Amino acid sequence: MSLSLHRNKNRMRPTKSAAERRRRMKVHRARLAALGVPAEALEKMQADELRALLRRPKKTVKRFASASPTK
Repeated sequence: MSLSLHRNKNRMRPTKSAAERRRRMKVHRARLAALGVPAEALEKMQADELRALLRRPKKTVKRFASASPTK
C-alpha cells in the first residue's frame, strides 16, 4: 500500500451506503408515525420532506392533529 493512502484522510473515510440510508429513512418514518402523521402521507414524502418535518416536531403534531383520528 502506498504511503499517500495512509496520509490522505479523505480517501480513507468510509463511504455512505444505500443500506444505511434506507435504515435512516425507516427510522424517520417511524418517528413521524409516532407524531401522528398518516401512513398514506409518509409513503408519498421524499427524504428531505421527512427531515424537514422532524426538525420541528411540535409544529408537525399541530399540522397533522386534525388529520389523525382522536384517541
